[in-house]
Amino acid sequence: MSAPARRRLPTVSLALGGGGARGLAHIVVLEALDDLGIVPTSIAGTSMGAIIGAAYAAGSSGKELRRHALATFRDRADVMARLFQARVGKLADLWSQGFGNPLQVDGEVVLQRFLPRPLPPSFADLSIPFVAVSTDFYGKTRYAAHEGPLSPAVAASMALPWLVRPVRLNGRFLVDGGATDPLPVRDADEEADIVIAVDVTGCFATPEETRPPGPMEAMLGMSLIMQSALTEARMAHASKRIALLRPAVQDFKILDFFAARAILAAAEPLRDQVRRIVRG
Repeated sequence: MSAPARRRLPTVSLALGGGGARGLAHIVVLEALDDLGIVPTSIAGTSMGAIIGAAYAAGSSGKELRRHALATFRDRADVMARLFQARVGKLADLWSQGFGNPLQVDGEVVLQRFLPRPLPPSFADLSIPFVAVSTDFYGKTRYAAHEGPLSPAVAASMALPWLVRPVRLNGRFLVDGGATDPLPVRDADEEADIVIAVDVTGCFATPEETRPPGPMEAMLGMSLIMQSALTEARMAHASKRIALLRPAVQDFKILDFFAARAILAAAEPLRDQVRRIVRG
């Protein structure tokens, strides 16, 4: 008697959302796919989802991304030194009309200094088809880049204007993709059996909090509130083939990168969720 045919694993496309440090949770999803031997047919990412998605599409494994994140965000002095070197302007620019802003960093320099390996020059050099979603500031529309120079497109996707300098690309000024599409399911592979969409915007864990937010916390928090509302509206009409995952990372702020180990631990249930989705 012949052995029973081995069941074919479904094809999977990924949509990785924005949410700052919370987006480190995406790494657990990538590790789960690696363990299953599944290579995504495509990846679409916004903001932190674009950073991690691009690094993975360029050849970094989930485990490599985990090791790199834990090693990088355990040394505050080193992280601050890298950010200082990526600054756009000087302190004197606060009192001038210059282009530089000492509080802004150059997104492409940040990518060079914080990713485990350099991004290749072009989308065409990636091993997995990839889309980086940003926002055309003056056009007031989403902008999905899938060809041409890679690094500026990823830098644009993460360009919160008060932190990361807007990127000029293809005649447009591009800023953070979370303003228009925080969870880019529309850019998933239409031929894939399953679209795994990972939403890390979460919600605020302590609505009864009596302490007023500080200025930076308020700006970043408003961004998350907006992104969460956009995602809810989008997913209300989403296709049934989209498997939506929401890790329990709501206790972490956008810039809580030094909590990388805790974020990854909070996202660990994603591993079993991915297995169940894939195996049916």
